[in-house]
Amino acid sequence: MPFATIDEAAKRGVNAVQQYSLLSARALSNLFRRPFYGSDIVTQMDLIGVGSLPIVVLTGFFTGGVLALQSASTLAQFGAAAVTGQLVSMSMIKELGPVLTSLMVSGRNASGMASELGSMMVTEQIDAMRALGTDPLKKLVMPRLVATIIMMFFLTIVSDALGTLGGAACAIFLLGQDASQYFHTAYQTLRYPDVAQGLSKPLVFGFIIASIGCFYGMNTKGGTQGVGRSTTQAVVVSSVLIIASDFLISKFMIGLFGR
Repeated sequence: MPFATIDEAAKRGVNAVQQYSLLSARALSNLFRRPFYGSDIVTQMDLIGVGSLPIVVLTGFFTGGVLALQSASTLAQFGAAAVTGQLVSMSMIKELGPVLTSLMVSGRNASGMASELGSMMVTEQIDAMRALGTDPLKKLVMPRLVATIIMMFFLTIVSDALGTLGGAACAIFLLGQDASQYFHTAYQTLRYPDVAQGLSKPLVFGFIIASIGCFYGMNTKGGTQGVGRSTTQAVVVSSVLIIASDFLISKFMIGLFGR
């Protein structure tokens, strides 16, 4: 009996991966087919990007501040407090900026996509769209996918900048470090591979957030309870995939650029 349960769970998992892959492939292929819902993409960019800006700004600023606060005391033991700016900028741009921004956006928007599309599923609005000849994947999924990928790129840049400024505020006003020295070390140590690594991650993370949120929303069953279940699963799965893919991208980039 336990083997039958494991077998059923494995089949469900493989089936879910297959459906997710097909949904993602069809959504991406819709980019090259008419009609092109440009206004829907702009609307989603406003909801996803501009709507997430306050939480991204606050998260980035205070992450940079606490990073400077914690690292300066450790670096001071080795007489290296002057490189606090280097540590903050490298950590924010290569790792913490993309990952924390993606997790914040995932908690806000993956759940929102899953609940919105899930509600449309259980109220049969998506079935009505199909009956009228509209492709739900092109009308609903593709704009969210494109908007999330584009806005994640810019939100990560904002998070990196605010994180560096938050570290500067902490280092200068609380720790008494020199401002020009902080910004000099923060800027001079950055290289192209560091920026490339930090700005390639949000593109992948944005795809994960939108595709997972839409996948669970489009496969919602069971009424209002199903909507709640899909919302929870979308946030959990997207967060885990973001952290797992972050490891893989970092490993690939370090092997490619050597840093």
